[in-house]
Amino acid sequence: MTATTAFSGNWNYPTHVRFGPGRIRELAGVCKGLGIKRPLLVTDPGLAALPMIDEALAANAEAGVPTTLFCDVRPNPVARNVDSGLLAYTLGGHDGIVAWGGGSAMDIGKAIALMVGQRRPIWDFEDIGDNWTRADPSGIAPIIAVPTTSGTGSEVGRAAVVAQEDPTGGPHSKKIIFHPKMMPSAVICDPELVTGLPANITAWTGMDALAHCLEAYVAPSYHPMADGVALEGLRLIGEYLPRAFADGGDVEARAHMMAAAAMGATAFQKGLGAIHSLSHPVGSIYDTHHGMTNAVFTPYVLIHNRKAIADKMTRLARFMGLKRPGFKAVLDWTLELRETFRIPHSPAELGVEPDRLKELADMAAADPTAPTNPVPVDAKAMLKMYKRAMAGQV
Repeated sequence: MTATTAFSGNWNYPTHVRFGPGRIRELAGVCKGLGIKRPLLVTDPGLAALPMIDEALAANAEAGVPTTLFCDVRPNPVARNVDSGLLAYTLGGHDGIVAWGGGSAMDIGKAIALMVGQRRPIWDFEDIGDNWTRADPSGIAPIIAVPTTSGTGSEVGRAAVVAQEDPTGGPHSKKIIFHPKMMPSAVICDPELVTGLPANITAWTGMDALAHCLEAYVAPSYHPMADGVALEGLRLIGEYLPRAFADGGDVEARAHMMAAAAMGATAFQKGLGAIHSLSHPVGSIYDTHHGMTNAVFTPYVLIHNRKAIADKMTRLARFMGLKRPGFKAVLDWTLELRETFRIPHSPAELGVEPDRLKELADMAAADPTAPTNPVPVDAKAMLKMYKRAMAGQV
C-alpha cells in the first residue's frame, strides 16, 4: 500500500465523504452526480487569489460544469455576505453551492443554500427550539463542501454561524442558523489542499478541532458514539497537530488532522460548552480568529469544570498515553500545546478590555453553547472565568 492510498476512502458518516490526496479532481463528477449544472463556488478572498481556485474553475468548465466564483466573505461572516451571495446566485442562474474553504466560507455557502428558497429573514432559522421547521426544505440548494482548513469541521455540519450586526453600531451577535438539509450532500476532503496552510493557521484551526472534541466528550448528555468519536479525534490531534505545525508538507499529518476536524464536528452534536460560550462574544466584538480564541480560554474552562469532568479527564489521559493520567495531565497537555503554538495566554493579549467583561459575560451566558457545559453556568460564572483568564490564573 502506497502512502497516497493509505489515506484514501469513501465514507458515509455522517454524509458522503471522498477522502484522500488528489480527490479534488473529482469535483466536476460530484456536481454531475448531484444534478448540479451551474454551481456557485463560495470561498474567501484569500483563497480566491490562489491557483487552486482557478484550477478548479477551469477543470469544471472543461468538464461541462460552468462555475462562477463568489468571494465576498468576511473572516467572521455577517448577514450582508449572505445577501450578496444570494444576489450572485440568482443573477447567475445557479443550481447548487460549492462551499470551499475554512469555517467562514462554509458558513456563508451553507447559509446561501438555505436562503435560496426562503421568504423569511435568516434570523427566523436560528437554532432555537423548532425554528428550523419554518423553512421550506424544497427550496434549499444542494451543497458540496471542500474544506481547506482542519478545524471547524463545518463540512459535516448542519448549521452556519452568521453574525447579526447591530444597527446602532453596537457589537455583532453571532447566531447559529440550522436546518437538517444544510448538511452538505457530498464532501471532498483532500489533504493536499491544506499543505500550504501557514503554521499559525494550522495551529489555530487545529485547536478549534481540539475544543470541539474536548467539549463534546465532557458534555453531560448521554451519547457514547459521540464520546468515542471525540476521544479518537483528540488522540489524532495530540499526535499529528504538532507534526502538521512543524512541517506543513507532511501529508500524513494533514490527512489525520483533516479527519480529526470532521470528527470534532460529528461529535459535537452532543453539545459544546463554555470554551465556545466565552469565545463567541470575543470573536464578535474584537474580530479574533475563532480557533485561536478557543485555545486562549480552554485551560480556564477546564479548571472551572474540574469537579464535573475529573473522571473523564483521567480516562482521556490514559487513552492518549499521557504521563500520570488525571485532570492535571490533560490541563498540562493543553498548556504545552498553547506554548508550542505561541497562542496568547490571556484574552488581554487579544485586546479585550477589562471594562467590557460584564458585557461579554452577559453575551456568553446567552450563547447557545452554554446550556451543555458540564457545570451549569450563568453570567456570574462567565464573568469569573473571564477575570481568571484576564489574570492568566491556571
